Amino acid sequence: MKFATILHPSDFSHCSRMAFQLAAALARAHGARLIILHVKQTLGPMVAYGKALAQLQPEEYQEWLDKILHLFQVPDAAVLVEHRLSEGNAATEILRVAEETGSNVIVMGTHGRTGLRRLVLGSVTETVLRKARCPVVAVKAPADFKVGAYGSPTDTERETKHMTAK
Repeated sequence: MKFATILHPSDFSHCSRMAFQLAAALARAHGARLIILHVKQTLGPMVAYGKALAQLQPEEYQEWLDKILHLFQVPDAAVLVEHRLSEGNAATEILRVAEETGSNVIVMGTHGRTGLRRLVLGSVTETVLRKARCPVVAVKAPADFKVGAYGSPTDTERETKHMTAK
């Protein structure tokens, strides 16, 4: 099987960084274009105490996401890398971008939630696995790895600096 375009959706988690390593290796091996996608959730009104409060995100947040997204780099200059920042439902956007770009494979991380946590939270990876028209490779972090939330841009940058493919 030959891959010309590989889509790597990332939520910047450890699982995503592990999946990026695989996506980058496949891109190098196949001489494929690598599209790295982050989907920012669409924010609607938030209800608190019966009043709708608009959730506003400063322009700096968009710039910060773009900066973090561009930390995903493949050191092999022969690999064509494209960074995309999208907004909406994660699974829907991943599937849309895969179709739009003619991706031959999607390589994405999965948190491997089971039971009630999966039922309540849903699973972007599961939806993509079921609905994608191309193969999907789901990469799961080891069971004993604890994924923490990123506390600040500085924490995220420190975490993501070590994720570039070697």
